[in-house]
Amino acid sequence: MKNYFLVFILSIFIVRSYSQQKPPMIDLNEDISLSGLADSIRSNYGDQRSTRLLKNLNAKIEDYLIINHDGDTIIVDTSLTINKFHKINYLRKDNFELIPFSNTGHTYNDLSYSVDKVKLFPSFGSRAKHYSYMEIEDVNYYDVPTPFTELMYRSVFEQGHLLDALYSLNTSRQFNFTISRKGLRSLGNYQHFLSSSSNFRFSTNYNSKDKKYKLRTHYVSQKLFAEQNGGIRDEDIIDFENGDDQFLDRSVFDPYFENADNELVGRRYYIDHSFNLNKKSDSIKSNNLIIGNTISYEKRFYKFNQSSANEYFGESYNFSGINDKSRLRSFLFKIDADYKTKKLGDFNLGLEYNNHKYSFGNIDSLNTSGILDKIKHSGMIFYGSYSKRTDKFNVNANFSSSISEDISGNTLDGTLSYKLNDDINIMGNISISSHQPNYNFSLFKSNYISYNWENSFKNVENKEFSLEIKSDKYLNISFDYIGVDNYTYFKKDDLNLVKPFQYPENINLIKFRISREFSINKFFIDNEIQYQKISNASGVLNVPELIARNSVYFSSHLLDKALFLQTGFSVSYFSKFYMNSYDPLLSEFYTQNIKKIGGFPLIDFFVNAKIQQTRLYFKLEHFNSSFTGYNFYSAPNYPYRDFSFRFGLVWNFFL
Repeated sequence: MKNYFLVFILSIFIVRSYSQQKPPMIDLNEDISLSGLADSIRSNYGDQRSTRLLKNLNAKIEDYLIINHDGDTIIVDTSLTINKFHKINYLRKDNFELIPFSNTGHTYNDLSYSVDKVKLFPSFGSRAKHYSYMEIEDVNYYDVPTPFTELMYRSVFEQGHLLDALYSLNTSRQFNFTISRKGLRSLGNYQHFLSSSSNFRFSTNYNSKDKKYKLRTHYVSQKLFAEQNGGIRDEDIIDFENGDDQFLDRSVFDPYFENADNELVGRRYYIDHSFNLNKKSDSIKSNNLIIGNTISYEKRFYKFNQSSANEYFGESYNFSGINDKSRLRSFLFKIDADYKTKKLGDFNLGLEYNNHKYSFGNIDSLNTSGILDKIKHSGMIFYGSYSKRTDKFNVNANFSSSISEDISGNTLDGTLSYKLNDDINIMGNISISSHQPNYNFSLFKSNYISYNWENSFKNVENKEFSLEIKSDKYLNISFDYIGVDNYTYFKKDDLNLVKPFQYPENINLIKFRISREFSINKFFIDNEIQYQKISNASGVLNVPELIARNSVYFSSHLLDKALFLQTGFSVSYFSKFYMNSYDPLLSEFYTQNIKKIGGFPLIDFFVNAKIQQTRLYFKLEHFNSSFTGYNFYSAPNYPYRDFSFRFGLVWNFFL
């Protein structure tokens, strides 16, 4: 531990770097639709509106910058759009391909399959717990001319609130620090289903006066806790679906158990910095050689606690209580060289060292003596990238390859985008990867007898091709093909106990999505439909063939443009399919082919309003639940949410 922090501190003096001009602005059309464009700060209010909103008249809204992990810069956007309405949730992301559990802060079930950004070293397990866990790529950095604050509030289900607060300050034009925390507590409507979480982030962003050195750091501390009850019992499902009055109070249902909880805890220290070796003051017009260094140290703990053993998980070594713990300690050290040329593009090559220790605690080692107590992995990865931007074309290519004995694998990714005209953009992507499955598949130990295994699975092989066409005037169309070999998954074995498996054959998935917003005067129709089909899966990987979301709403300025209003209906739907079941001990989903779930509409009525920098969100969520049938589930035995009133707001302060 001490050695890692010594390297962490010394690296700041090794590289003295970072001279990076502000990267090109990314396309903000995604968040400014036809209805929202008129409401942007820089539009109908006039050119001077953006300065009058600020106490510092020399600062404009365009100067408040959010910088993501990849270096792309986004302007703080206070407009109200239908896309932002879809993101006012616990994740603060569009959950089109997800369905949440009944209580805020619990997990989400997948309605589709996607290849996440592949990392060659295995990831921590308990993936159902990671939807709200902030990875390195999820932390943003800021550059603001005056102090900037954002508050996001959202009502929850019984006795609690969700609040995400952020404060950012530039102490000088060179240095910014940002502190933020997302906190949640929600009791839920079902017995023993409380959720509580905290995501604390502290980040800094520094640029030297000569624009040669740049430093970014962050510290993240996260705690994601949730009570577990196993869902409602099989014998109670008929009472739920019949909608009997005595069962409309969901707390009367007797779940499988009321004495368990799971928790994911993580802490991470991160730094990346670089130094521009170019001696010329104007680095934009000349070639640049930049030396960079990245260091990350992180600990994650997953815990499953149960006051007494329950037959739901099978037999146990310890009947008095269950206290399973798994942990992952990871250290990353990267050094690279980035050669930037105006004519040929940017070339990057680097080496990455990883050290992982995956282990368990509070497990009866005598009863599990035939299984490893821990896994240690360490090794080097060679990686590189190329990018080139022109007025019409953007080219990006990345590769990585393990050069260690402990870990085998590689990735190759290429993206080409073409701007046909001011309205139409075309983008194609090809990616190939080979990587090990997460640690839960390789090794798991528990005080429950059946939850102990050690496996040597083959690498998961992914191939993906995607094509996307974006046009505000016509349609947004995307096509994805995904091929998977050696797919790893969980399912119940012949003894009805959850175990890991690997499918030796190839699985093919195609996805085709169309989206378009239409307007008639002040009325808008926003449509999004996705068709998907899996072949050769044999019940191993299940997704619905159809996912759809349609919003019909009225949008206009009122009260001499002091108020901007959106009100209407949003309908979500997915076709019936064998939806994955949830295992609360592993915090993983597993495949089932017994009960099909889906085919029920989720209808919301909403009223959204914007007053200066405040966006207000009122929603009657799933208000059709009582008259379209009580057949809605987030997973087998886990009912979806009943009708509820939800309130939320996002408030920006520019001091």
